[in-house]
Amino acid sequence: MRKVLSNKWHIMVFVLPTVLFFTFFVIIPIAMSAFYSTLNWTTKTKPTLEYFVGFKNYIDMFTAKGSSFPDAVRHSLLYAGASVFLQLPFSLLLALLLARGVKAESFYRNIYFIPVILSSVVVGQLWRKIYNNDYGLLNLFLRAIGAETPKGGWLANKGTRLWATFVPVLWQYVGYHMLLMYGALKSISPDILEAATVDGATGPIMAFRIQIPLIRPMLKVCLSFSLIGSFKLYDMVKILTDGNIGTEVPATTMYREMFKSHNFGTGSAMAMFIVAECLLFTVLLNIIFKDRDRERSR
Repeated sequence: MRKVLSNKWHIMVFVLPTVLFFTFFVIIPIAMSAFYSTLNWTTKTKPTLEYFVGFKNYIDMFTAKGSSFPDAVRHSLLYAGASVFLQLPFSLLLALLLARGVKAESFYRNIYFIPVILSSVVVGQLWRKIYNNDYGLLNLFLRAIGAETPKGGWLANKGTRLWATFVPVLWQYVGYHMLLMYGALKSISPDILEAATVDGATGPIMAFRIQIPLIRPMLKVCLSFSLIGSFKLYDMVKILTDGNIGTEVPATTMYREMFKSHNFGTGSAMAMFIVAECLLFTVLLNIIFKDRDRERSR
């Protein structure tokens, strides 16, 4: 085995299938989308250089009259903020509690993870029933305690529809991030925790001074997944509201532009914006964590 791994040609043979797969199914499609985004491509035109318009599609998707893309980007940033500052801290809290060795630990771990393995269609339909004006559990509970319910329903009311769309996604993936953090916490050496306990570190002090700093790499992974998932959010919004005005996100706006309005050039520009947004925030996240690691090492 060592001889195989020490030979660069052998390594290339094993890596080549993955490189080819990644090239043909990721790199080339992205490059083609980038090319299409510079064309005035509709059902009446063809994706050729004859209809080249440069960056016009990128400008129009933000400045064209009636464009909903700026609002869609703002909504995705709001969801990213909710995911980072609400979902991840709650997931971390659950992971810390379970990692302490509570009774029925495996039971709770599995219960929290169940929403993750459910299809987004199932989760979306479940929450549509919860939000239902007539028999939804949420409205029944609010009426039972004498509280008011929003006019038109949670998914139609202007003041509640956006956050009512985000809640199911946040709920679904709490268990996912919790399990990742839980695994990282469980991998911490018991000797380190015992030494910290002897030194008087208990409860919050143990969490913030010992456990959380030791799982920084996993926190970075969770932050990356959370941000990327926020920017490419599509399925839950489509199921709950069909991406209507007030709940649109970049992916639903892109879908509507390409497959309903048949503006393939503008839709491709929106797709490239989503790719660039994900890459940009991933790079920024890496820079932030590297800078903090350097400060800690000094």
